Amino acid sequence: MRYQTLLKESAKNTGNVACMGLDPILESLPVSSGNLRTDLNSFFQQLFRRMNLAGLIPAAFKPNLGYYQSLDRPRDEDFSGSAALADVLDMLESFFPGIPVILDSKRGDIARSSMNYAREAFEAWQVDAVTVAPYMGSDSVEPFLRFPEKGAYLLNRTSNPGGKDLQNLLVVKEGENSRPLYLEVASQIAAYNQKSGSVGAVVGATNLQELEAIAAFYHDQAVPLLIPGVGNQGGSAGEVMTILRRAGYPVELARINSSSALTHPWKNKGVPEDWLELCITNLHALLEETSL
Repeated sequence: MRYQTLLKESAKNTGNVACMGLDPILESLPVSSGNLRTDLNSFFQQLFRRMNLAGLIPAAFKPNLGYYQSLDRPRDEDFSGSAALADVLDMLESFFPGIPVILDSKRGDIARSSMNYAREAFEAWQVDAVTVAPYMGSDSVEPFLRFPEKGAYLLNRTSNPGGKDLQNLLVVKEGENSRPLYLEVASQIAAYNQKSGSVGAVVGATNLQELEAIAAFYHDQAVPLLIPGVGNQGGSAGEVMTILRRAGYPVELARINSSSALTHPWKNKGVPEDWLELCITNLHALLEETSL
């Protein structure tokens, strides 16, 4: 199944366009046995089981690779973090079949290295899509497009405060009016997608005017959008949905992501006794806000 078809089918089957980020913080886990892999497995097992029983299923999942691999200690032959991610991916496949998994790794390098990163995502981790940094140009992006049933989300206008440092610089081309770099990147993303049909854009929810401009640019080009920044980063899923619809963008191709607000909304305040209810309540609210 081609990636765009998977996006449309999962949106139709779940009735929403929510994406659940899976970025665990060890200090915030409600279980602490001293065994990292066991604790992560227990936490996600409880959460996924409750989601499944409640019928609360988002239309995508997005684990950030760094949250897991940073827990490895390879020189001590300890790969607990990577093993825990493998467990999570197995659980997702079991509890939520047919729901796309996006590996957030933001890869991008010279062509041969990019091919290794593409194989890492699609062959080693066996995910459906990956995030890609496009700064090095077409030869660094192209290897990710050689997997016709997989998706690649290129960083377009990110949700972090420092994103404006480069992404908002004005680009001047001879004979044309200047425009922000993020719109120049958007035009390249659209061109990549026209060739492969599997290239999307990462556009943050923290600057709504820029999001609307990009959504309007993409509205008739079938470019999937991955929209982080909702929840603890300050973005509003409801406002994002309103903007996408106002721009005429095909909403079923979007995925609006929230991470820590769904997995550890208590952050560093100590794990409350009703931690599972808090996670479920926040997830329910996100699914409502992103309903089709």
